[in-house]
Amino acid sequence: MPYLLLSIAIVAEVIATSALKRSDGFTRLVPVMLSAVGYATAFYCLSLALRTIPTGIAYAIWSGVGIVLITAWAWWADDQRLDAPALAGMALIVAGVAVMNLFSRAAA
Repeated sequence: MPYLLLSIAIVAEVIATSALKRSDGFTRLVPVMLSAVGYATAFYCLSLALRTIPTGIAYAIWSGVGIVLITAWAWWADDQRLDAPALAGMALIVAGVAVMNLFSRAAA
């Protein structure tokens, strides 16, 4: 259950960040409201997940998966492109999260 809550938090944060871009500097009401609800949902679910998941592990997963998802969304929805060093950096972030979860005793 805590990892489901963390997953919901990550998706909510990605939705909120995507809407924030579309808010045009807080001038468009619907994206602003979507951002506010998304961030509130994200932090609420994260706070519940932190009851059992260690903070460092949860934040590593949150940031690593969030970076990949928001970048994938920006590529798909906004036609943003990444070069090889950016993709390599993202791969290193994902590898770091995997190492923490698979091999670190902190994840237990």
